[in-house]
Amino acid sequence: MYKRVLTIQDISCFGQCSLTVALPIISACGAETCIMPSAVLSTHTGGFTGFTVRDLTDDIPDIQKHWIKEGISFDAIYTGYLGSQKQIDYVQDIFKTLCREGAYKIVDPAMADNGKLYVGFDDAYAEAMKPLCFGADIILPNITEACLLTGAEYRETYDKAYIDEIIAKLAAGGAKTVILTGVSYSDETTGVLVYENGEQKYYEHKKISKSCHGTGDVYASAFVGALLRGKSCYDAAKIAADYTLKCIENTIDDSDHWYGVKFETALPDLIKSISE
Repeated sequence: MYKRVLTIQDISCFGQCSLTVALPIISACGAETCIMPSAVLSTHTGGFTGFTVRDLTDDIPDIQKHWIKEGISFDAIYTGYLGSQKQIDYVQDIFKTLCREGAYKIVDPAMADNGKLYVGFDDAYAEAMKPLCFGADIILPNITEACLLTGAEYRETYDKAYIDEIIAKLAAGGAKTVILTGVSYSDETTGVLVYENGEQKYYEHKKISKSCHGTGDVYASAFVGALLRGKSCYDAAKIAADYTLKCIENTIDDSDHWYGVKFETALPDLIKSISE
């Protein structure tokens, strides 16, 4: 079935993140991909200076009203980086008014990493993100974001018991399905833990020590695309992990390409994976 998905996040005109990866990746997976931009930036904020920002918060309700008037609705709504608590509130209403029956509500909290909130966010923003995440069908936090959502202590080194505790707290908060990314039990490997219907499954793959901008958005977009092709949450999480790893491998030897990953070069691999 031809699915229609809405993704709500910013447009960084240069830098291979947010909507400039979500739109092509989900489209390549065969879904009609519609966008609601939360802001327009000349570049992303990682490593660039002097970038321009146009906040589009005030445009969101009018876009929503027009779509309701036209009878437009979606099989999935996927949110990424949201710039303010006001935008979080708007998304809550969009979930209520623009979802078709049985639609997926998917939230990537996109607010923190490596134990710290992103620049421009504070504890009040993290608190406002909780009801959005706990009301969604699927959330895709990293460990830092999961700690902020649950009050768990962030640790750089941990064991399975620590991850089990975080999952238990997310479930107690109301999380239905959790795709916890960046779960690493050794220096050589990392992976993703999928919590669904009270059960956990873990997919492990090799770790590349070099970090790259935008890989969280690449991962979430590939996950959404695979899910809408009928893959299970675990299979979609695995496909997205393999694809993101391939994107990084295709980029790490190019020192000039520090601002993102060459996700386009690995799209044939993604398409093959979702077609099997």
